[in-house]
Amino acid sequence: MKSYKAYCFDLDGTVYRGKEGIESAVVFIHHLQSQQIEPFYLTNNSSKTPEQLQQSLHEIGITAPISHIYSSSLATAKYVAKNCPDKLVNVIGEIGLHTALEEEGLIITDEPCSMLVMGIDRQMTYDKLVHASLAVQNGAKLIGTNGDIKFPTEYGFAPGNGSFVQLVSNVAGVEPIFIGKPSPVMLKIIAQEHGFTKEDMLMIGDNYDTDILCGIHYGCDTLHVNTGVTPTHIVKQKDKSPTYCIENLLALVTN
Repeated sequence: MKSYKAYCFDLDGTVYRGKEGIESAVVFIHHLQSQQIEPFYLTNNSSKTPEQLQQSLHEIGITAPISHIYSSSLATAKYVAKNCPDKLVNVIGEIGLHTALEEEGLIITDEPCSMLVMGIDRQMTYDKLVHASLAVQNGAKLIGTNGDIKFPTEYGFAPGNGSFVQLVSNVAGVEPIFIGKPSPVMLKIIAQEHGFTKEDMLMIGDNYDTDILCGIHYGCDTLHVNTGVTPTHIVKQKDKSPTYCIENLLALVTN
């Protein structure tokens, strides 16, 4: 495998599962850092602030600068700020999404407005889903931080934000707009902010439909690891293959 300037890691299923680090990824990241290469981290998880994500990485032994951590919340907030003239939004989500939207100058309200933004909400209730469905039926655009149907934990798979967004979408009869992976927005932001070309970058992930397609859509090289959502045998059946497909990242340390 060629060397890259920007190794861009997905988090859930690639670097950790729940609160447990994936050893092969942690070892490979330390290997890169020993060569003065500081990785980037791209997550569709909208629930945490960059500081909280930094702490999650710290807890599994990885030191990461805030400037190298990108979430779907940050990308969504930038998109909404550009496309919401009155700056008023309805929101379902946790602190990571609320903080990102407010830092972009948006005002979160329960009153009717032109956009409903949905991120993962682990305090989801039936009433919240009813409110969201009615808001969209009354004309609010449905914006999802990401479309992940499920994500890996240390215990198994849990419902992702996409499961709830699709529920609201089905009730309201509209198509949602998703901002996180497989949209290449986060890779574009990294390239712009850090001065990389597509040839400098490698997208690494476990989920073909989000991580790998994100890299393919952007036009950079991709690496699939068999540690999370999409098994290798399924990836090999896809029409568009990742640049590399390996069992885990230890192979890159020993080779």
